[in-house]
Amino acid sequence: MRKNGGRDQHLAGKADSMRLEELGERICILGPSNSGKSTFASAIGRKRGLTVVHLDQLYHRPGTDWEPRPKDEFIRLHDDAITGDRWVMDGNYSVCVQQRFARATGLIMLDISMPVSLLRYFRRTWFERERLGALDGKRDSVKWGMIHHIAVVTPRNRNRNIARFDRAALPKIRLCSIRAIKECYRDWGLDR
Repeated sequence: MRKNGGRDQHLAGKADSMRLEELGERICILGPSNSGKSTFASAIGRKRGLTVVHLDQLYHRPGTDWEPRPKDEFIRLHDDAITGDRWVMDGNYSVCVQQRFARATGLIMLDISMPVSLLRYFRRTWFERERLGALDGKRDSVKWGMIHHIAVVTPRNRNRNIARFDRAALPKIRLCSIRAIKECYRDWGLDR
């Protein structure tokens, strides 16, 4: 569906209806934990020559086991990152989503199911030595807090996040399955 002269586009799963360039040069990638946001952001960054910003790396202290920074420090780092002219940023972090959306030129939502996110989390922590978006100097491990976040918190917040995405008056695409995400990689000529 296209509204407002193409400014507000919402496509549930077909990337071939939208060109990557239509999302502009400041792209936000949203979605549940372990949906592939960081990998997707890195692929888009390489393709378009955009600075890649992983919000998990701004929110957590490097070299720790996912220890959060103080809130004001994270917001300062976030706000500095969004002042750039050309970036792709992955992560949700609702505490600063309004200022991020105000600077963004396009949105992508990876809207995969909770069971898929949970399976991807276990695969990532058990089998991937290095991954895009991880903290410098640390390898991921299975944590009960993260399992709870994926299985309980994320599904509870899903409708709020979809509503926020739907209200945004930006070019946008919502990819509702792993298959749709893979098709998007193919259609946009992205390398993992």
